[in-house]
Amino acid sequence: WGWGVSRIIDYLETDKAIDARKVIVVGHSRGGKAALWCGAQDRRVAIAVSNESGNSGAKISRRNFGETVEIITRSFPHWFVPGYAAFSNNEEELPIDQHMLLALMAPRAVYVASAADDSWADPKGQYLALVAAQPVFNLFGFKTSLPGNMPPNNKQVIQLPLGFHNRDGIHNMNLFDWKQFVKFADEYFKNNNKK
Repeated sequence: WGWGVSRIIDYLETDKAIDARKVIVVGHSRGGKAALWCGAQDRRVAIAVSNESGNSGAKISRRNFGETVEIITRSFPHWFVPGYAAFSNNEEELPIDQHMLLALMAPRAVYVASAADDSWADPKGQYLALVAAQPVFNLFGFKTSLPGNMPPNNKQVIQLPLGFHNRDGIHNMNLFDWKQFVKFADEYFKNNNKK
């Protein structure tokens, strides 16, 4: 999926009507995983937005809450290399975790969104991954300082180039989410135009 998005970006760079320096990749659930992976692999992605991507997306795997490595590799083995299943019920032995995937976006922007009633995707675990990724962004001169505690539901927190919200509701992507994504993108690009 991420590779496919990169091929779309190849085309966008040829279209004079499009500013390919402002590519935003947005994905929900497995699409959120793909958005993060595409952003990590393709430096042309300015902002990666992960909406409720959960395990193997924005969620800390070692937290072992909600969907786990064991569950996701059993349910969707075709998404992963076979060796990943070796960490089933053994997440603490993972040599990496998902905050490192988020950090691969630095110095570009990452936005993580969650829903309060989506315990499977682990909103807290997704927020903790974003917090844990901050030091890498700060190596690039940013001064991000996301609060240690997750913000209240329906409150967006932005510490450019990072952003987060956890809205009321279930596992989906709705108008509230899109409004937060657009607000974040507007602020990010406005800030980058000053440089």
